[in-house]
Amino acid sequence: MPITAEFEYVKPKDMDEALHVFSLYREKARALAGGTDLVVHLKENIARPDVIVDLKALEELAGLALKGGVLRIGALVTFSDLIGSALVKSRFPLLWEASLTIASTGVRNRATLAGNICSAVPSADSAPALAVYGAEVVARGINGERRIAIADWFTGPKKTALLPEEIVTAVEMRQPAGSHAGCYMKLSRYEGEDLAQGGIAVAAFADKTYRVAACALGPKPSRCPKTEAVLNGNTLSAKILAGAKEAILGEISPISDIRSSKEYRLHMAQIMLERGLETAVARLFGKGPKYGEGNIC
Repeated sequence: MPITAEFEYVKPKDMDEALHVFSLYREKARALAGGTDLVVHLKENIARPDVIVDLKALEELAGLALKGGVLRIGALVTFSDLIGSALVKSRFPLLWEASLTIASTGVRNRATLAGNICSAVPSADSAPALAVYGAEVVARGINGERRIAIADWFTGPKKTALLPEEIVTAVEMRQPAGSHAGCYMKLSRYEGEDLAQGGIAVAAFADKTYRVAACALGPKPSRCPKTEAVLNGNTLSAKILAGAKEAILGEISPISDIRSSKEYRLHMAQIMLERGLETAVARLFGKGPKYGEGNIC
């Protein structure tokens, strides 16, 4: 399908030029990094910008590094970059595992983490891991830089807290203190390229605290604090698992659509939570499946 929309194309040589364009065009400007969503939206006439701003030449948006215990993921870092990073795999294994579930190899080679959260679809596979790790989105406009907690980033389906004149420059997250392990469980119609019907991310810590987040089970990805409260301070048992499974039903609000019914999502959310918790705890003690294995329902 060809792109029939007309628009200006700008490839800024530095950040100042990019920010100037966004300050002029605001809602009529669209950023181009990986383009895996934008190109589709242009072809289907969902997006009709006046100008497309190609960010790929901006070196300050590249790079993946851990400094002072904080992982900085530049806005041009792709999911293949994350998967290929030994640093991400060893220090932030939950994000590494979630990255493996996104679309296909070809898409992961171009799609960026920043672009995934800017698209803000409820089924964004990276979002639960970012929520569990307490990530922050770094945005910059002509008036300066803002840091937005991932908990405040998603404001609704396909909506974010990003201002029209701002550009996401990076996503940052602090390495968790102490030993931890995680699991991202994805409900999919088949193995391979598919949007999540539901997703549950779990992190288990050596001090018996837990973090849980979900996607595709409500209007936006989010943490599940009531479920965490049931789990925290406890060793997993049938009773604790039952309480957590009951709690999560009060924190999600799935819909019925072409990919799944509401009832099926509710049922599978409990199963994903249980499997995710059991897997995360097993990994914490050096057991269970390797990351990237056994996490597709």
